[in-house]
Amino acid sequence: MLCSNKTITVCARSSTLSRVQVEEVHADLKNHYENIELVCTYLETMGDKDLTTPLTKVTNSDFFTREIDNFILDKKADISVHSAKDLPDPLPMGLQVIAITKGVDPSDVLVLKNGFNLTTLPQKSRIGTSSQSRYAAITKLRSDLIPIEIRGPVDKRCALIDQGIVDGIVVAKAALIRLGFNHLNIFDMEHTPHPLQGKLAVVAKTSRDDLKKLFLPLDSFRNG
Repeated sequence: MLCSNKTITVCARSSTLSRVQVEEVHADLKNHYENIELVCTYLETMGDKDLTTPLTKVTNSDFFTREIDNFILDKKADISVHSAKDLPDPLPMGLQVIAITKGVDPSDVLVLKNGFNLTTLPQKSRIGTSSQSRYAAITKLRSDLIPIEIRGPVDKRCALIDQGIVDGIVVAKAALIRLGFNHLNIFDMEHTPHPLQGKLAVVAKTSRDDLKKLFLPLDSFRNG
């Protein structure tokens, strides 16, 4: 373990899940640098505020990162932390990914209201999702199921089941793991998720080779 007294400033989305993701990166750093600390700023992005625009219209855009990207480019923070699958492609000029973490379970899962499974779930039950690819996965589970477009933080999407707005949701298992939602009624799915699902991305200015070197131990791509 290296001994570093370095303090790094971080910007990330303000959701509960995003805060947990920053804590995960901090904990991983602590495994390699004894005295490293993170000072965080949390922002709401356009994707957090606009809960009506279908995600199919903003694929590969900076819908969830624009305000944070600008914060880094304006030198108000050293790094940002994101769900790797939310990154725009390409990144804005002047930014680089300095680490993609190993992450956690990348699979999609089906969360149903308590007491039900895929067999006992009533006909034409409503299953919420925010992903076009998951629409097809839902109808493969059972042709009568009705995919419903839902948006918002994962914890609020899960709450829609208790509120009776939907009968279930399809969500990344990684989000449930990070939020500690192992008490939910969860079922595995045969569905190929986004290739970066479950992984976290650390972004910095392209000029910050010092940070790229610092985050090398966390980068699953450079470490094989």
